[in-house]
Amino acid sequence: MGSRGGRGAAAQQAIEGLRELAGAGLEAAEVFRTADQLLRDVLEFDAVCWHTADPATGLVNSVFSDDLSLSAFQDAVRLEVWADDVATFPKIRHSGVRAEALSRVTQGRPERSVRYREQIAPAGFGDELRAVFDAHGGMWGCAAFMRSPDRGPYLGRQRELADAAARHLGHALRACHLPGGGAVAGTSAGVAAAGPAGWADPSDTGPAVLVFGAGNRLLGVSGPAEDLLARLADPSRTGLGVPVAFAMAAEQARRAAHGLPASQTRVRVQARDGRWYVLHASPLRGSAVGEVTVVAVPAGPAETMPLYLSAYGLTAREQEVALLLVRGCDTRDVSRLLAMKPYTVQDHLKSVFAKAGVASRRELIARIMLGGAG
Repeated sequence: MGSRGGRGAAAQQAIEGLRELAGAGLEAAEVFRTADQLLRDVLEFDAVCWHTADPATGLVNSVFSDDLSLSAFQDAVRLEVWADDVATFPKIRHSGVRAEALSRVTQGRPERSVRYREQIAPAGFGDELRAVFDAHGGMWGCAAFMRSPDRGPYLGRQRELADAAARHLGHALRACHLPGGGAVAGTSAGVAAAGPAGWADPSDTGPAVLVFGAGNRLLGVSGPAEDLLARLADPSRTGLGVPVAFAMAAEQARRAAHGLPASQTRVRVQARDGRWYVLHASPLRGSAVGEVTVVAVPAGPAETMPLYLSAYGLTAREQEVALLLVRGCDTRDVSRLLAMKPYTVQDHLKSVFAKAGVASRRELIARIMLGGAG
């Protein structure tokens, strides 16, 4: 009884620590390191692989691990995109839970999972526990926790703890994307997003074009691609030779070209200086099988404003109201366009201002459009 109570107290302490991360002003890598320290003993894992994600699509756009060798990470990308496996990040996200154990979903027969057969077991691990970090409609990251076979399968209480932890980690990663504040993956804590709300300046940075062959081997680049690859480098070195976001976009394009359902062929990703880019991938016609072009272009307001509104924790309806304000609509316009009573619009405005930390429409527009300046 005392041992069980001790575990419960340790789990509660871990959750309290995770809850505080949303206001700590940490970059993503620091969020992950702190979460590792808080969760390792209570979840009883031996290795973890952390990811940030494009909040809109849920596609992984970076990788971070202090435990694992990522020299064969191309295999992980391939399996994640192509294998119709159990307990994938998208399936967990759509299942209504935030965390799932491979042992539970396979009913104690993890060998049913291609991921287990080709990666987890050969690496010397037993059960895997995956979690998705959703908050306010966006998936801000995810993680896979592996344990050695002698620890046995993850217990129900550990899955429940991971589910609770995932909610707080979603809020912590969401806070990393607040315009004009917080920090981004790969930067020092407290470094604000560069430029207007993290947008790249098209006059300074043109499109970067990259051509990938089989296995996502880089065949050629043009424009500012080499500089961009350095600024989009993952927190942990992998065997890919390019940032994970590019490989994910390329594999999604190949999947779509085969007539298979693909979540997206474009991925949003944030550079070290805080600027956002959109990666568009498409197969090369008339080229060797598997060759794909990825074009990285500076992200503009259409791509980033919904992200920032979500980062402030606005509901879907509040985001609709805020976007109309940014476009110059007044209360009557918003009331008419959204079929709301004027007093309902005002209630939404009060909530939007409170969550964004502003007192007026002008301040809100400045916060969203100028990254907090003005």
